[in-house]
Amino acid sequence: MPAFAKGWPGCTSTGLNGASGVRNQLEWRGNMVKSFQAGNYRFIPAVFQYSSGAAADEGFAIERVRFDKLVPLAEGFAQIAKYIQAAGRPLTAFCACELRSPAAFSEEGFRAFNLHYVKTLAEWGLYDGTTNPVARSNVCPELDPPAEPAFYAFSFTRPSKETSPSFVIAGGAEAREGAGSYPERIVRYRDLSPQGLKEKVRFTVRSLEERLAAFSFTWKDTTGVQVYTIRDFHPVLADELVHRGAARSGLTWHYARPPVIDLEYEMDCRRVRREIVI
Repeated sequence: MPAFAKGWPGCTSTGLNGASGVRNQLEWRGNMVKSFQAGNYRFIPAVFQYSSGAAADEGFAIERVRFDKLVPLAEGFAQIAKYIQAAGRPLTAFCACELRSPAAFSEEGFRAFNLHYVKTLAEWGLYDGTTNPVARSNVCPELDPPAEPAFYAFSFTRPSKETSPSFVIAGGAEAREGAGSYPERIVRYRDLSPQGLKEKVRFTVRSLEERLAAFSFTWKDTTGVQVYTIRDFHPVLADELVHRGAARSGLTWHYARPPVIDLEYEMDCRRVRREIVI
């Protein structure tokens, strides 16, 4: 079983650290941040297949490792385990990953994939059947997609003397949280008009801002921001991203679709001082 701290559900709650003037929604989300002591990081609970973000504890830093070539899921997990253990860290230090899939899933297909994916997390002591602290992005390259789900990158915590914080915010698309099917929750469902795309981008940007605020961070703290879409979002780039500070370190656009059919726009972000390619 995962070594969560005591509390809900098997974790320790932490709040926003001195943030003022934050909306009630952000205060609630911040108060729901949990501590995963076995991995030396905090996380924002979300759904069973991933968390909404992970932030390293004091005395630790997140390292991001990108594969030079995509690695199929099973082989990727094996290589990740080898890398983390060679760094002298437990597998519970695994805190985030970035996946690539052959094509967008149906809702049923996405759930089936996620049930398969979390089996390894459970074996590693990261998933207890309810709570999953590992942040994740999973997108589908439009050109040259992999033949099967594969790893693009992963992140883990390691001891550090740096005082600068580090975090990874999971990929988020234009779907509202809560109950209901994707068609019921997608913002401007199947609307690819200029106004429809603008609202999709706006919703996604605001959602990531809420996740950042849960850790008491803003766009100013990020060192990397990634966008995943095959749609032309340039007409809203300045107003919805640049002017809000989301491009302070530039913006990486991946010509890829979000993981579920009819989602059109996804983003993630991070603050990571150490990144390498293997």
